[in-house]
Amino acid sequence: MMHLPLTSPMPDCFPSWRSFPPTHRFLTIALGLFPLLLLGSPVQHATVFFEKGKYGGWPATHGIWSWGDEILVGFTVGIYQDRGDRHHIATDQPVSHMQGRSRDGGLTWTLENPNQQHQLLPEGTSLHGTELPGVPLPEWKPSPGDIRFTAPDFAMTLKLNNNHVGPSRFYLTYNRGRDWSGPYRLPAVNGLQIAARTDYQVRSPSACDFFLTAAKANQREGRVFLLRSTQHGRRWEFVSWVGEEPSGFSIMPSTIRLAKGSYYTVLRHRDGSKRGLRAYRSIDDGKTWHREIDPVTDLGAGNPGSLLQLPDGTLALTYGVRKEPFRIAAKLSRDQGRSWSAEGIIRHDGSSADVGYTQSVLRPDGKVVTVYYFSDAITGPERYIGASIWDPKTLYFPSPQSP
Repeated sequence: MMHLPLTSPMPDCFPSWRSFPPTHRFLTIALGLFPLLLLGSPVQHATVFFEKGKYGGWPATHGIWSWGDEILVGFTVGIYQDRGDRHHIATDQPVSHMQGRSRDGGLTWTLENPNQQHQLLPEGTSLHGTELPGVPLPEWKPSPGDIRFTAPDFAMTLKLNNNHVGPSRFYLTYNRGRDWSGPYRLPAVNGLQIAARTDYQVRSPSACDFFLTAAKANQREGRVFLLRSTQHGRRWEFVSWVGEEPSGFSIMPSTIRLAKGSYYTVLRHRDGSKRGLRAYRSIDDGKTWHREIDPVTDLGAGNPGSLLQLPDGTLALTYGVRKEPFRIAAKLSRDQGRSWSAEGIIRHDGSSADVGYTQSVLRPDGKVVTVYYFSDAITGPERYIGASIWDPKTLYFPSPQSP
C-alpha cells in the first residue's frame, strides 16, 4: 500500500477559489473575509491518486462503495502520453486496475493494487492500454450460485472486454474489497452481447437488479437493459429494455430505487452531436420505462452521471463537463427527477476536456463525496483521481430551472 499526501498535487481540503459564485468572490475581497469564507466553504478537495508521468482515469467504469465513513473506489492507471484531443494515455503500454480507500469520509486516501494479488486483472480490447505483460489471465468461472447480496461487507464490480460486444465478467467481495473472487462470466441472456459496468440495486439476500448495456442491432454500443438475478446468482433473467434503441448510444446508467416498485435511471446519451444525460422512470418494478426530462442536455464530448438520493428524498446528480470551462458539477431534484435545479459547481478549474466519470456516495453526516478524474494547470498535464466533499445544503445552486 502507498499513502498519498493530502497536500499533493493541489491544496486539498480547501476549496477552489473558482468554486465560489461571483457575488461571493466580490464580497470576500471587499469585506476581507476570505479566511472565514474559506473555513465555511461547502467544498473540500482531496487527492485519491496522483503520480508524475502516470494517467489516472475513469472511476465510473469501475464503481464506488461505502460503509459509513469507509469508501472504496476503483479506477485505471496507465502511462501519461500527450495524444492531442484523445485521452492522454499511452495505448501501447500496460494499465492497472487500482483502488483507493478512505476511512475518514474522503479526506485522506490509501492506494491499493489488487492486481498484485492477481485480482481484478485488466483484460480485453477496450482498456486504453495493454494487459499486464507476463501475467496469466484466470479462466472465467460460471456464476457461483451462492451470492449473498445483503452481506454487510459485500460489493460487486462488473467489467467488460469490449465496449461494443462484450463479453462481461464480474467479481465479488465480502470484506470491503480487500479480496475479490472471480472472474465469473456474466450470462449472455437472450443471446445479448453485454458490455457491463457497475450499476446494481440489491433486492433481497438472494436477488439483485443490474442495469447494463448491450450491443445494438448493428453490433455497436449500446442500449441499456435491466437484468435480474435471483436464487443467489443461479438464475439470470432479462426484464426489459430501458428506452428505444438509440441512433447513437445510451450507455453507463446510474440508477436508484425510489419506492417499492419504482426506479429512476440516468443514462449517458449521444444522438449525433448532442451529448447529455437522459432519464427514464419505471413504476412497475422495471417491466416498462417512460422517458423523463433530460437532467443535462450538453456535456461537450459527453460523460456519464452519478445519481444518489439524499436523506430528505432529494436526488443529487454529479457529472463531468467536457467543454469549457471544464468542470465537475451537480444538480438537485426535489421532486424525484421531474425537474432539476440549475447547475452547481463543485470545481471548474480543469485544464482539458479529459475529465469526469464521477462516482458519488453519501456520508453519514449528509455530505457527498464525489470522485472523478481530472487535470488542472497547477498539477500539470497528468490526469489524476480527485475527490471533492460537498454539502448539498450549502453548495451554491442558481435559481431553480428546467434544463
